[in-house]
Amino acid sequence: MPKMIEQSHKKHRLLMLLLLLQFCAVMAWGQNSVSIRMNVDATDAARNVLHTTLTIPVKPGPLSLFYPKWIPGEHSPTGPINDMAGLRLSANGKSIPWTRDAVEMFAFHCEIPAGVSELEVAFDDVSQPGTTMSARLARVKWNRVLVYPRGMNSDSVRVTTSIKLPGGWKFATALPVLRERRDDVEFKEVSLTELVDSPLIAGANFRKVTLASAPLLHEMDIVADTPAALEVKPETLLGWQNLVKEANALFGARHYRSYRFLLTLSDIGGSEGLEHHESSEDGVGEKALSDPGQLIDMGDLLGHEYTHSWNGKYRRPADLTTPDFEQPMQGDLLWVYEGLTEYLGKVLPARSGLWTPENFRESVAAVAAEMDNQQGRKWRPLVDTATAVQFTYSSPRAWMNYRRRVDYYFEGLLLWMEADVIIRRQSQGKLSLDDFCHKFHGGPDTGPMVKTYTFDDIVNTLNEVAPYNWRGFLNERVNMIAARAPLGGITNGGWKLVYNETPNEEVKFNEQQRKFMNLTYSIGLILSTEGVVLDVNPDLPAARAGLAPGMKIVGVNGRAWSADALHDAIAATKNAATPIELRVENGGFQENYKVTYRGGERNPHLERDSSQPDVLGEIIKPHAH
Repeated sequence: MPKMIEQSHKKHRLLMLLLLLQFCAVMAWGQNSVSIRMNVDATDAARNVLHTTLTIPVKPGPLSLFYPKWIPGEHSPTGPINDMAGLRLSANGKSIPWTRDAVEMFAFHCEIPAGVSELEVAFDDVSQPGTTMSARLARVKWNRVLVYPRGMNSDSVRVTTSIKLPGGWKFATALPVLRERRDDVEFKEVSLTELVDSPLIAGANFRKVTLASAPLLHEMDIVADTPAALEVKPETLLGWQNLVKEANALFGARHYRSYRFLLTLSDIGGSEGLEHHESSEDGVGEKALSDPGQLIDMGDLLGHEYTHSWNGKYRRPADLTTPDFEQPMQGDLLWVYEGLTEYLGKVLPARSGLWTPENFRESVAAVAAEMDNQQGRKWRPLVDTATAVQFTYSSPRAWMNYRRRVDYYFEGLLLWMEADVIIRRQSQGKLSLDDFCHKFHGGPDTGPMVKTYTFDDIVNTLNEVAPYNWRGFLNERVNMIAARAPLGGITNGGWKLVYNETPNEEVKFNEQQRKFMNLTYSIGLILSTEGVVLDVNPDLPAARAGLAPGMKIVGVNGRAWSADALHDAIAATKNAATPIELRVENGGFQENYKVTYRGGERNPHLERDSSQPDVLGEIIKPHAH
């Protein structure tokens, strides 16, 4: 059998083995379902602390508890167990000793004494400052404040949750509310799966904006550090409303009972972007609703996370679908889960009016140039960046160009754009990737559910839409090493990737927000605004001259370091062949480096190719009626 199919079968046999082991563990414990009560005290949120108490039905004998390790949507063992503090186990008023597993350190073992039927578990979640809370708001991720009997399917664990909020704070979540008394809220019992999939936001400054009320409720729930940050411009509101319409037109069905964008506006509470079936966590800067650049960036975030309700939550790779929060996830199909979402997450804001066509093109140009100039692509196939996701997310900035990081997002965008253009050309414009999304992600309206898929399912559905050698196409772009990025979606879509001295608006915004200089496409450097080398392209002039990450430029052509001085020096090379002279500090030593380069400043853009139809223009036209 083909190697890819054989590997798929092996993975499914492994999954079946894991399910069997889990079943045996549950049967050994003597229960196949359990109902937990969880009370969370969030009154210390301003101090970045949540207090939790759980009551778990138990039987006398050995018991293992598990702290969620593999969090859906994060694709890695990112459970923040270092933020778990003050763990205490007790029953009938007496303390029960516990020990951590020496190998699986997210597991805790204890012995339940005779006559005990309920175990009390208490601990604190002490978040790192600037990650999930500020003095005026909080993002409550339930996986941070719970443990559950190890080995149980998360669907079989039922949880009744309550939370006490700081005085006067309001909240939003997809969880169904049972009762609410001032600052105390109790939710209806749900499965552990649904609980972890339904985070809560709360804050002193809160606003609820209805985007659609029929046939299903869609709303934007906003908490912010200041009341002024909650102001929404009419054109922004219209764009959000159009986003809901365009997404539903794209997929043709919904797989939620209602949907909430959980938007947090804070420069302190931490940025966020995480998908859920019936909500999304969208954390942006405090002034995101008033700052034009941040507003454009937020359009991308909202489009991406909303798309995940269909692509990632409803349709999910079989290898990423696990029965609990302990079993490892396998990321080989993340170029679909994240790559297709990255593409649609840029198409939807363009169709919705949150972006202009120029915003879309600048974003695509930035992605195309970055992927086309990744030197890591010469040794590492795209699939490996997904398979190795456990460490690609945390891959350091230094040498990233040579290493490759989470390219399954961005190169996945280019891959799916090319597929879209192929379908349109094959069908003479009668069909598009929208038809694939209808077939693959649509069907009848449902509540939250998971429908898994394999590589073969992707290939077969694409062939149902438009016959083509899709297996060969995907295999070449995903599994094979390619020196250049797949730019067919651009070049066959009526455009060309070009470079000139005009700044790319998306790149420029990212430089301003993250305080760096992107000189990747000229001398091949990424620098901090203080002149520290963050990364180099090994094949371009700066690296050839000897520069490397960690060095610091302190002088440019005889002048003291400044960003303007380096920009001026690069611009001057457009009409002169004189090397750029850099004074560079490296580990306490200073040396001079000569960068031989001619070509001026180079920034990526898309330029219209009038010899071909404007397919990209067709792709981003509004589709909802």
